[in-house]
Amino acid sequence: MYEGFAGVYDHMMEEIPYDAWCDLLCSCLAERGITGGTICELGCGTGSMTERLAAAGFDMIGVDLSPDMLAAAQRKKEQSGLDILYIQQDMEQLTLAEPVDVILSVCDSINYILEEDGMRRVFDRVYQFLKPGGYFIFDLKTIYCYRNIIGSRTLAEQDEDVSYIWENYFYEDEDINEYKLTIFCRQQESSLYEKIEEVHYQRAYMLPRIRELLEEAGLSTTDCFTGEGEEPREDSERIFIIAKRREDKS
Repeated sequence: MYEGFAGVYDHMMEEIPYDAWCDLLCSCLAERGITGGTICELGCGTGSMTERLAAAGFDMIGVDLSPDMLAAAQRKKEQSGLDILYIQQDMEQLTLAEPVDVILSVCDSINYILEEDGMRRVFDRVYQFLKPGGYFIFDLKTIYCYRNIIGSRTLAEQDEDVSYIWENYFYEDEDINEYKLTIFCRQQESSLYEKIEEVHYQRAYMLPRIRELLEEAGLSTTDCFTGEGEEPREDSERIFIIAKRREDKS
């Protein structure tokens, strides 16, 4: 999983407003008195946001399950010269050397957690490795996005080096979105293309239930907003959530 996806991930994510999101996140943290310290990014992928936050002055740890994603992130790190620690881990089994100031997850990585028990494990790990009073910031694609924007939609892109077909199916009875990816990657120094097929799954979660699961884990929701920094609406496609770690879970 992710082997072929890693090769086209940045190409597929070209429309993601990383710079605007980075500015928004830095502003949210500054409002809470955090202008430095250590951030651990879960599901960091190829390190696009990790790089930006490191350049903004934070000590960054990037965590991802995919070695191919991390290899791409490492190449970016070598080019930028930024001091970033990358770790290959499942976020449900997150283990850090010491607690951090902020744990972050963007680009709907949390939607890849398909079961509530898995979400509980993630939130429990976040609680364990956040400093008391630290913040957990993450985003989720909404059920509106899967039902009305992505579901039953096929996207295709083609250029000289990489082409892909991205088929989506939303199973509303399970709140699960299935991504079928067919990727054609041009081989180095060759006119031949390798065909790679992958299937990915994400789950849509309702915000009230996420708040309940956060509370159970000792994390209190303090704010919710869209990627544009606005109040969430019924037709919002993505919601950012900020939760604060309590001193204890009681």
